[in-house]
Amino acid sequence: MEMKKIASFTVDHIRLVPGIYVSRKDVADGAVITTFDIRMTSPNDEPVMNTAEVHTIEHLGATFLRNHEIYKDRVIYFGPMGCRTGFYLLLAGDYISADIVPLMREMFTFIAEYRGEVPGASPKDCGNCLDMNLPMANYLAKKYLADVLENIHDFQLNYPE
Repeated sequence: MEMKKIASFTVDHIRLVPGIYVSRKDVADGAVITTFDIRMTSPNDEPVMNTAEVHTIEHLGATFLRNHEIYKDRVIYFGPMGCRTGFYLLLAGDYISADIVPLMREMFTFIAEYRGEVPGASPKDCGNCLDMNLPMANYLAKKYLADVLENIHDFQLNYPE
């Protein structure tokens, strides 16, 4: 069976830099679902994030988003990319990358400043609760804020051609 290459494998990862990108838009029952590529590291160039900090960012990011006053009812999914260079955020609605920059600034500020117990980091709530690293999650969120979100450029909002 011949299979078509999926959309995310058609992005030029050699030229891709950290940013926020619309990965795809799908329609389900007449509603648009926008998938965002929240790229935190430069693929095949910088070291990938370790699973502990990725897992921590996932817990904190998902908790933040699902409690956000405006976006909580629009969040379909927030979770890591298998390559560990970023995250996918799926929102109900038809968006462009620039639309969620303020939301991502809020979320990554929350993660950068978060102290205390990581939400859902218990054996009852999570299948791998010991694989967490809050200090590194704080560090990576702060770095993404400073390097990308605080002064984001057009080339960080649109996939390279």
